[in-house]
This record gives sequence, structure tokens and C-alpha cells, in this order.
Amino acid sequence: MTPSSPHLPAVRAALLAWFDRSGRALPWRVGPEGRRDPYRVWVSEVLLQQTQVVRGQVYFERFMTAFPTVQALAAAPIEAVLKAWEGCGYYARARNLHRAAGKVVGEGLPTTYEGWLALPGVGPYTAAAVVSLTLGEARAVNDGNVRRVLARLHGEKQPTDPWVQARADDLLDPERPGAFNEAVMDLGATVCTPKVPKCPDCPVSLWCAAFQSGQPAAYPAPKVRSAVREMRAVALLLGDAREAVLERREGTLLGGLMGLPTEVVDEGETPDQALARLVTRLGARVTGELGTVTHTMTHRHVTLTVFTGVGGPGRSQVADEPLPRLDHKALELWTRREASLFGTH
Repeated sequence: MTPSSPHLPAVRAALLAWFDRSGRALPWRVGPEGRRDPYRVWVSEVLLQQTQVVRGQVYFERFMTAFPTVQALAAAPIEAVLKAWEGCGYYARARNLHRAAGKVVGEGLPTTYEGWLALPGVGPYTAAAVVSLTLGEARAVNDGNVRRVLARLHGEKQPTDPWVQARADDLLDPERPGAFNEAVMDLGATVCTPKVPKCPDCPVSLWCAAFQSGQPAAYPAPKVRSAVREMRAVALLLGDAREAVLERREGTLLGGLMGLPTEVVDEGETPDQALARLVTRLGARVTGELGTVTHTMTHRHVTLTVFTGVGGPGRSQVADEPLPRLDHKALELWTRREASLFGTH
């Protein structure tokens, strides 16, 4: 049995009853159903686009402590926003959130799906989530959890985005759209998991084609992932983990963050050649090699060799600046070396 039109009311009822019993208690789920605080919901949805819920709760509380209102966020310098976002990754989200906050303070919070969609960094998923949770508007969300749940219910191995959206629109409970959206996402996150789904605990297994097939984890078929590009770079630590020469990053990925002076090792050149270019640019001198760290981000696997040196521009207080995870890893090399040296004396 699959969730055809006559079965939709039963599937909705079973899923909502399960959610009422088992839904996760999360810090952004505050306030009456369908009338949640739009600022808290908005921040949480942006944060969770690329961050798992367990880690996201910590980041969310930290961000809300720093900027408890949209007015506080809009008034803050972008450097402070990026610092509060530190560790979350995908920093364009923070920059767009800051830009959008300025627009909201000037024009007011949007009251329609189209109004939310017009804000910087807000796409169809975020707009649908916000209006369903804060305005009670019947908009179905479409994310990875929703895709997996619906693909399994219908026995679809290759669900396209339009297919998922159409199935989500059909299944959405128009009386409780916010709760229903959260129910599907919670089901995907806690029961209908990617590799080992907990089918005996599932409230809608009676209608699930993937469960009936005996191979629920085969649905949907794995997405073809983009190849990860290998990238080598060298960095120069002028100072220590507390005070160091830092440079502002450019580009969409890490733009606005600070980091150790770095040069990419271009194709056909050696790390020593890139290091020489870096030293010349900074007016510094290398004193030793600290070690190598690696980090993967957005289809790039970066291998960074870190050197120590003297000279160069003025230093900054590291703790005051927003740094990407790669640079924290680089600074940890210095911290570990100092701890090792201290422990030997």
C-alpha cells in the first residue's frame, strides 16, 4: 500500500500523532504552533542549511545571545556577525543574514512567502519553513530529510526536486502546515535515516513502498557527488596563537573572515616557490616549518603547510577576529608544539 490520494488523511494523521508524541524539543521551537518567533525561526533555518542539528543548537544559542533581536543583528558590524558565526562554515549565510536584517529593520518583517523570498540568502525552502511556522501558511518544505521520506513512501529511486515538491504539497496538512513540515523533517532525521532506517518505529510504514520492498535503505539512490578538488597551500605564522599577522579573506566562500597569510601552490610549482612568493609579499623571513593540516570544504580538500617566521606587518589579537576552521587547525599546531616544549622542561 502506498500513499495514494484516498490514504492521505490517514498518513497525515499518523505522522502528526507521532510528532505530537515524539517531536524534538529544539531551542527555536518556542511559542504557539504556527505563530513562532519569526526571527528565531529564520536564524535557525539559515543556520541549519549546512549544519547538523546537534551542533546547530550550540551555534544557535551563541548567535542569539550575541544578537537577541533583528535590530541588534542589523546594528552589529559584519566582523562581529562573522565572529559569532565562527565554526558554522558557509559564511555567505552570515553575510546574507546581516544584509537581510538591515532590510528588515528598514521595511519590517515580511508577511508573505514572496516577501521572505525577496530577502538576501532566503530560498524557497527557508521561505516555506518560516511562513508555515510563523504565519500558518500552507507551504511545504523540501529538504534532504523530506526528499528521503517521500522517496521511500512512494518507492522512487531518482526523485527530482519538482517531484519531491509536488509530493510534499500533496501530503501537507493544510490545517497544521508548520507542525507537519517539522514532523516530516523529524521523521527523516530520527527514524527514516539514510543508512539504517528504524522502520519498526515508523508511524507511516504501513504506506511505505520502500519498507514493503524489504530494502528501504536503497531508496532514494545515492546522488552523484561532485569530485573533490585537491588544493595545496602554504601559510606563514608571524607571531603565535594569541597575536599574529592576519589577512582578510576574499571570495564568496570565506570572504570577510580573517586568516593567516596564505598562498596557493599553483599547478606546476613547488610549495617552496609559493612560500617565497608569500615571504616577499609580507616582507618577512621564514624560521621553520610548523606542520601540515588538512580540511575539506565545498568540494575542496585543502592541504595547508604552515611555517613560522619573523617580520611582516602588524599583529592582531587572534581571539577578536573571525577565523575559518582551517586557520584554527593551523594555530593548533603552534599550541601543540608549545605544550610539547613546555612538557619537556
